[in-house]
Amino acid sequence: MNHIRVAVNGYGVIGKRVADAVLLQPDMELSGIADVATDWRIQAAAQRLPIFAATDEALDSMRSVGIPVNGTLDQLLEQSDIVIDTTPKYVAAGNFARYREAGIKVVLQGGESHTTTGHSFVAQANYATALGRDSTRVVSCNTTSIVRVLGALQDAGLLLRARGVLIRRATDPWESHLGGIMNTMVPEPTIPSHQGPDAQTILPDLDLVTIAAKGAHTQTHNHYWTLQLTRPASREDVLDALRAAPRIAFIRMSDGLVALNSTIELMRDLGRPRGDMWEVAVWEDLVTVQGDEAYLTYQVYNEAIVIPETIDAIRALMGTAADAATSMAITDATFGMRKDFLKMPQTSGSRL
Repeated sequence: MNHIRVAVNGYGVIGKRVADAVLLQPDMELSGIADVATDWRIQAAAQRLPIFAATDEALDSMRSVGIPVNGTLDQLLEQSDIVIDTTPKYVAAGNFARYREAGIKVVLQGGESHTTTGHSFVAQANYATALGRDSTRVVSCNTTSIVRVLGALQDAGLLLRARGVLIRRATDPWESHLGGIMNTMVPEPTIPSHQGPDAQTILPDLDLVTIAAKGAHTQTHNHYWTLQLTRPASREDVLDALRAAPRIAFIRMSDGLVALNSTIELMRDLGRPRGDMWEVAVWEDLVTVQGDEAYLTYQVYNEAIVIPETIDAIRALMGTAADAATSMAITDATFGMRKDFLKMPQTSGSRL
């Protein structure tokens, strides 16, 4: 079987993780990464990855500082079957016409509009509708978590409506010296916040409202959900629905995982690359059910959660895995995905 040749345009928080994930896949190869920067990020990447310049100006700049450049973005596209655009918000939309002209398949990220591609993607929910398409958009970190968790309850026939509050990190850790907020919390200016309507581009029948605020921290997001169930249910009914869903893992306060930082430290202790957490971490001991209402809270690692979805989106567009289960099984095995962080993983052969 020929490997899928994958180009990554943009080597930032998401791009570097996508590149490393592609390298792990048995059916993919990394054609190269393109960027405009010449700083430490690209200098480090050049020691192990093929580098291309996203613009003519970047080509000259990279050469001037001694970065070995393999060519231009257009040349990278010629050598690839699909491009993953992980450039900053709104830049990818400007690149889209260039990709279409090159006749290459495209995966965008959640910072872009749904209308740019006409399709948004979370593997467990709508993989089939992405099969063979020319392009899709992997939704944002928070939206991905909403589709995973609420979609699991909807699939179990338990969810009637959902109302959620999201406490978002202020900025990515590597950029925390550039800005952010201190000693305050900043509400998003509209209700619902954008995550709810975004989730409905994938699960249109989902009845939900999201309210969000930005907190004075840089690592991960935190969600709080009040759920109206379709019937009086038990706590085990809700837990069983979450256990049955992919890419959701349990943590417990009784194990000392009492705050966002403790979970991040756990990921490092588990040997996760960059301390990444690709799963949604649900506090199992906080799941509460009273009659036909349920309450839960979970943690979203914004830098990593969309990486497995991006890998599955590649297979969907290329049509190399016929269904979500087939693609996700490959992806989850290479990532070493877990259902519980303090119990032995259910998959073997982890390479991450």
